[in-house]
Amino acid sequence: MKRICSILILLLALTACNAPSPSLLTSDEPTPSPYPDTPSPPRIDAPLIESPALVKIHFVNQLDGWGVTETGTVRTNDGGITWYDVTPSELTEAGYAVDWFVLDNSQVWIQQPDFANFPNGGFQFHTTDGGISWNKYAVPFSGAKLSFLDSNHGWALADLGVGAGSNAVAVYQTNDGGATWNLKYINDPNHPSAGDTLPLGGLKHGLTPIDMKTAWVYGVVYAPGTTYIFRTDDAGSTWVPVNLSLPQGYEDGEFSIEQLQFVSAIDAYLIVRATADQVNTAVYVSSDAGSTWSLTPTLIPGGAVAEFLQTGEVILYNREQFYVTHDAARTWSIIPPDVRFNDTFAAMDFLTAFTGYVLTLDPANHRSLYRTDDGGGTWFPVVP
Repeated sequence: MKRICSILILLLALTACNAPSPSLLTSDEPTPSPYPDTPSPPRIDAPLIESPALVKIHFVNQLDGWGVTETGTVRTNDGGITWYDVTPSELTEAGYAVDWFVLDNSQVWIQQPDFANFPNGGFQFHTTDGGISWNKYAVPFSGAKLSFLDSNHGWALADLGVGAGSNAVAVYQTNDGGATWNLKYINDPNHPSAGDTLPLGGLKHGLTPIDMKTAWVYGVVYAPGTTYIFRTDDAGSTWVPVNLSLPQGYEDGEFSIEQLQFVSAIDAYLIVRATADQVNTAVYVSSDAGSTWSLTPTLIPGGAVAEFLQTGEVILYNREQFYVTHDAARTWSIIPPDVRFNDTFAAMDFLTAFTGYVLTLDPANHRSLYRTDDGGGTWFPVVP
């Protein structure tokens, strides 16, 4: 009965979200015909799993989504109401121990470390049929941030270890969907081919490519007035620093670049946590494929996470309120949620400026998934 009620609530929310606003209809416009009954989505050929303990989520559209749990991998095709266990049969680690990348609803990669061969070995699982079957490959790195441009071409930023504010990494590329990986760069001083254009100092948060030649690595270095972001234009062989203008009053502050994402071939955003007397989030934009970056006018209070939608649209959440822009961060609207996630907030995933999900983790280690269809003002649980 709980599931039936949840499905009805979700379908009503979807209908309300897609229905035209009465204020936009004039007396000369025809009255819309009633919506047809929404058919039930087909059953996925995998075991059902009740209330999965979700650690990571990624929704492809308003119905189809993927999740990583403490023990495996799951899928939904009804907006998060019903989940199916599509865990690879040989996957022995899950939760925060694995990295992943969702290209579309059919293709997903999961990176599992081989702790007996850390950091120089791991296993990668790749599905092309929505998790019904998986290919397993041995790869020359353990933990890695994965980023695929299509079904064949991808990058990996492999973590080789952290110590005293330094982070050794290696950059790999694949041209065959992850079956084989080619080393393009390494900065581990113990390696005979180590380079220094991507400095050992600094913690690396991620790698964002735009094609197989150009990519950025970003993170944090604990030095006043210094940002850590580097660009390659030769497939990772060499890296050059990217200069960013600093917010006024933060010239001696610390800066952590948290996210970099392209929303088109030329439009991109940087989310930077700026710390001086207080913590604020700065947003940078590029409209020339990352050649130059401009600081936008408004600093968002606190540290914020972002969801990048289409060109011009970004949603930020600072654990208190949602901030939404429709004009590439020139102006923002504030949306206070009716559910105060605060410190239970674990992750979010927005599909549009209206529809999104928040994953929570409470002090009792209980995980819940919430959904909004009005841009973050109203939330209801889909996995209580």
